[in-house]
Amino acid sequence: MSTVIYANVTPYETRVAVREDGALVELMVERNRERSVVGSLFKGRISRVLPGMQAAFVDVGLERDAFLYVDDVAEALEDEEVEPGELVSAPPIQDLLREGQEVLVQVTRELGSSKGPRATSHVTIPGRYLVLMPGNSHVGVSRRITDQPERERLRTLLSEIPHTGGVIVRTAGEGRERADFLADLAVLESMWRHITKRSGEVSAPCLVHRDLDLVLRAARDIAGPQLAEFWIDDTEGYQRVVEFLDRVQPELTGKVKLYRRQLDIFEAFGVEAELEQALQPKVWLRSGGSLVIDQTEALVAIDVNTGRYVGGADLEDTVFRINIEAAREVARQLRLRNLGGIVVVDFIDMEDGGHREALIEELKRALASDRARSLAGPVGPFGLVQLTRKRTERSLERALTQPCPTCDGLGRVKSPETVCLEIRRALLREAAQGEVNDFALRAHPEVVHLLSAELRGILIDLKERYGINVRTLEAPDFHPARFEIS
Repeated sequence: MSTVIYANVTPYETRVAVREDGALVELMVERNRERSVVGSLFKGRISRVLPGMQAAFVDVGLERDAFLYVDDVAEALEDEEVEPGELVSAPPIQDLLREGQEVLVQVTRELGSSKGPRATSHVTIPGRYLVLMPGNSHVGVSRRITDQPERERLRTLLSEIPHTGGVIVRTAGEGRERADFLADLAVLESMWRHITKRSGEVSAPCLVHRDLDLVLRAARDIAGPQLAEFWIDDTEGYQRVVEFLDRVQPELTGKVKLYRRQLDIFEAFGVEAELEQALQPKVWLRSGGSLVIDQTEALVAIDVNTGRYVGGADLEDTVFRINIEAAREVARQLRLRNLGGIVVVDFIDMEDGGHREALIEELKRALASDRARSLAGPVGPFGLVQLTRKRTERSLERALTQPCPTCDGLGRVKSPETVCLEIRRALLREAAQGEVNDFALRAHPEVVHLLSAELRGILIDLKERYGINVRTLEAPDFHPARFEIS
């Protein structure tokens, strides 16, 4: 697999795009005014303890308090294959925390404007090859390293290296030797000493440590042996990436390239057009089929349609081919749009049980290259597949858009005919309340036009049956469903 990274850096925002084998698979945006706090450490103050939920709210100085769950140790180890018996249940939260107590926490998820961030008291500090877990003794290996002899080699190697706290070998650590881990561990332990020192010097609520910015996170988490090119259009950012990789993986520094042309880097490499498409609900498949993606508060719903694809003579074979193609595209779109939480995919119904099993296997294979963890269930009796994908930051849609001021985020507005009929009822109410029968109506031009054309009978009926005279005025700046009667 060949990976190419494109980084667009401006004084206002940073955008990073990732292609794998020519296909765009990730788009990340970080704006200076609202930089992500995921991975950052805060000294917070417990504002409320909830024994019934075994959780607490922590004031970390953000707009909303962070949510802290008592058993969040599992959050710190979830990238590792940990047997349930390895985890020790925490004591009741009321025995651990009290209101007003100061604690060091790390933000693990941003859950949007309506909820505060999710936090953990079990700190993890990621490096290039290792994740350091202060206060924990666990030694583990990323589940993405599947070769069993290599897993055992890495576990043995890490067990022989002195370290304070637990450690997990990241995917990039596969094939690495003792010297690589020693250098990475030295940096992480130095960082932890600095964090603990600063934590003791400040009062809550306060930011103690911020994770790397987007460009360096891409260099740390995405750049690896499969990297073909890392394009960046900012001289300072280019130097920082080269210096970072020179310390942790010097063989990659030659892959970093400074983009110097006047044309925007995303325009030049065709990313901008794909970014616009990633904000649209409909995705066309090469076969002519399509996906419709609907992101709601509770879950993400994806509908698979045959579209223009008619296939051959066999209906079951046609449906199977579309579903297989759709499974690959679903996995790509989840990464590209950074969709997480519960996802329900409505595949086209298939009768063949073998086809259903093959579909799930293909979906799991496509999801395997995703950096975020996911879990897919079997095809249900109605052709639905449920899966979960870890959500840490806002989706691309939530990061780049806001609720529509016209429809208040519903995606639909009342039709002009509906508004006309509401106007009729409102005029009858107004006339019944007093002796005035002459009114001025201000409404959206589409509504006024409809009342003077196809539905002009409403105004005629009001005048002839009820003696109500209405003078209509167009208000182009009105919401389509708004009207005023005076």
